[in-house]
Amino acid sequence: APTAPTVRTVLTERDSAWVDVVDDMEWVGNGAEFLWPTERNGWRQIYRVSRDGAKVAPVTPAAFDVISVAAVDQAGGWLYYIASPDDATQRYLYRAKLDGTGAPVRITPAASAGTHGYQISPDARWAIHTTSRFDRPPTTDLVELPTHRVVRSLIDDSAQRAAVAGLIPRPTEFFRVAVGDGVELDGWMLRPKNFDPARKYPLLMFVYGEPASQTVRDAWGGNRALWHRALADLGYIVASVDNRGTPGPRGRAWRKVVYNGIGILSSRDQAEAVRALTRSRSYLDSTRVAIWGWSGGGSSTLQAMFRYPEVYRVGMSVAPVPDQSLYDTIYQERYMGLPTTNAEAYRKASAVNFAEGLRGRLLLVHGSGDDNVHFQGTERLANRLVQLGKPFDYMAYPNRSHCICEGAGTTLHVYSLLTRYLMEHLPPEAKP
Repeated sequence: APTAPTVRTVLTERDSAWVDVVDDMEWVGNGAEFLWPTERNGWRQIYRVSRDGAKVAPVTPAAFDVISVAAVDQAGGWLYYIASPDDATQRYLYRAKLDGTGAPVRITPAASAGTHGYQISPDARWAIHTTSRFDRPPTTDLVELPTHRVVRSLIDDSAQRAAVAGLIPRPTEFFRVAVGDGVELDGWMLRPKNFDPARKYPLLMFVYGEPASQTVRDAWGGNRALWHRALADLGYIVASVDNRGTPGPRGRAWRKVVYNGIGILSSRDQAEAVRALTRSRSYLDSTRVAIWGWSGGGSSTLQAMFRYPEVYRVGMSVAPVPDQSLYDTIYQERYMGLPTTNAEAYRKASAVNFAEGLRGRLLLVHGSGDDNVHFQGTERLANRLVQLGKPFDYMAYPNRSHCICEGAGTTLHVYSLLTRYLMEHLPPEAKP
């Protein structure tokens, strides 16, 4: 009879918050070792682990996060990875020796700010390189590695650049804002074309605020970012900040401080950022602040409107998770534990339980066919608001999914609705 296979533990990861799914493990050294991402020393590093688990040694330095592995060049002895040691809004290519010796080397040219992505050939000699900035659409070229010499341009973006040039009258401001406890948040801000610093402008905050995504990246934002620019030109200041708990390369503690409290610390950070901005910038009207977001950003919008009604006058929440006990296990239970054993934490973190705090104007938008963030959560919140006697506005898109994008005219309808709601309830010109 064949011998039964044996199973033994080679490596154990422990964290007082959560451990993430590992998708970029790779065998090296003819199968004698493997590469493993870990946050065990406070930063996301790549380690080299022997097959028997006896050797566990870092390949990348401990001073900053590895965002993702780009390629493994075993023949040359290099690990290529994406990182940004000094600025969480940027993305650059680095490489480090697979044996962990020497200092890492930045491959992306030092003068090339922004977000850089690479599809690297198996021999690590070539890469399809795509780069963009907040104010500059993407370009794609073929580069030679490790020199980063451009071999040829792959996509001619001159027409796109010309089309958007008139929409970008000045460089977008990136900033940091202090929110207390020695914490500073990264942010960006858009101003109208005819911006007058002597005027008072309403402020629209765009939020995501959860572990799945950053909003403050020096990268082209596509159609949504163009809509934000259009709103700015209507007379709004549009801004966004990344609170603690978002996945920026700022260390384990930054990302995991929100464990067991999704939505609580993040909404405080967001509100403190608004207070700090309106105190320090005379052209911002602290009495006219709106907030909007989609998915996790829709949830963050509810947290803001319910927990900090003195800060926000208008909220537009699209496809939110009002009750965290209704969301999927791989996301919610990773960050909140089990609802069966951690019910009180779920209660304290779910916006639906704080709906009595609503004082401003709230728009709820959801697709009834959403198979990601289920429609029942928004129905539960609507019922709670009705029970409390709270006025709110509500738009359900029949049988649309989480993107609310199916069917002719749907996307235009969604953004026209949001624009109209904002202008009706927080007009660019203050009412006398």
